Amino acid sequence: MQVDYETLAKTIAALTEGETDEVALMATVACEVHHSDERFDWTGFYRVVAPELLKIGPYQGGHGCLQIAFSRGVCGAAARTGEVQLVADVEAFPGHIACASSTRSELVLPVRNGDGALIGVFDIDSDQPEAFTRDDAEQIAAILKQVFAPS
Repeated sequence: MQVDYETLAKTIAALTEGETDEVALMATVACEVHHSDERFDWTGFYRVVAPELLKIGPYQGGHGCLQIAFSRGVCGAAARTGEVQLVADVEAFPGHIACASSTRSELVLPVRNGDGALIGVFDIDSDQPEAFTRDDAEQIAAILKQVFAPS
């Protein structure tokens, strides 16, 4: 099973229409994205809770790290730089945090609200190497913008 982004975006839009609570939105997005593709082994949010600090938010899959400093790992890099992190091999990423030993590749996207403020990162892990493409990143970024920073 591979994700059908057009259907996924429409489903998430219908489920989140009118909702403004960020945690409710994160829970819905994590669930829908996680179950849309067999490559997605862990799918969830880390929320900005203090300067330079992320804490676990809604997710699907095994346990995640409870907190991550902006200075550490792939999620920290996405939060610190504001740029998508597309990591084909987590073992080759300097400072990778092994929250789950099964993770082989990772896609992490910054999440911004309608004011442009960073509210968290969306982390998708795979137990397969090189599981993610630039198209995955672009499609998921569009969904995140649609949900958290609609025009």
